Amino acid sequence: MQIAFASDYGLDDEFVGVCKAVVLGLAPGTPILDLGHGIPPHDVRAGSLLLVRAVQYLPDETIVLAVVDPGVGTDRRLVAVDVEGGVLLGPDNGLLAPATAMIGGPRRVVALENPEYRLAAPGPTFAGRDVLAPAAGHLAAGVPLEALGPEIDPAGLVPGVVSLPDAEPSGAIAGEVWWVDRFGNCQLNVDPEALLLAGTRPGGHVELRLSDGARSARWVHTYADAKPSELVVLVDSYGLLALAYDRESAAAALGVRAGSPVTVVPEGVEAGPTRIPVRPSDGTPA
Repeated sequence: MQIAFASDYGLDDEFVGVCKAVVLGLAPGTPILDLGHGIPPHDVRAGSLLLVRAVQYLPDETIVLAVVDPGVGTDRRLVAVDVEGGVLLGPDNGLLAPATAMIGGPRRVVALENPEYRLAAPGPTFAGRDVLAPAAGHLAAGVPLEALGPEIDPAGLVPGVVSLPDAEPSGAIAGEVWWVDRFGNCQLNVDPEALLLAGTRPGGHVELRLSDGARSARWVHTYADAKPSELVVLVDSYGLLALAYDRESAAAALGVRAGSPVTVVPEGVEAGPTRIPVRPSDGTPA
């Protein structure tokens, strides 16, 4: 059994290391995989998307320890969600819901309320150390899930906060940027199948309506297919449409971030009222 750890703690403080120390004190030798600790502070949406991207690749019998908890110290619940292949631990604030749904839904859910499996805490503001890491360590050491607290109705879990695209009557697809990776590529919440159904094929063009106007982008296979300073769309490694430049940041060039609205207009659909040509090579907006 192994633990996969994701948080918004960052690596500047001792928080990640302390949580790992708590786990290893209870279950020595347990492998701990860092999924990422650079989630923006308090950004439940970003954390839930990280989990969605990652859980499908985790081995069976993995305990996911996830901490993005802006409501720490309040009456929000901390839960363990039994799913096919493992257990997800975290606050019940929507963080776990999308990943839970992706891997088949919850089989059982317990609230982490048994004080026997918590650390004594001088204050209520470090639940990752005092509640979630001990739960992960005890589970890895063989404690049964039901010992951690009372079973609760899975239907009562807080739903996820990720958005889905909307199909407009014109045939355009109103979506948004789900994720910006460290290279500046912008993953959209748009399935490429929607473009195929609209008659657009790889090699064709789409219009991208952004908050400051519209741009044209060519559908390519990979980043290197883009011409210098050409905006392209492609299918990313998770099977969704992404906006990109070759070895440049699309997020910086387009002035977008996670959550920014983007409407994708397939070929043949009436164009928007404003069109901004492809960005010229000097890097300034056209």
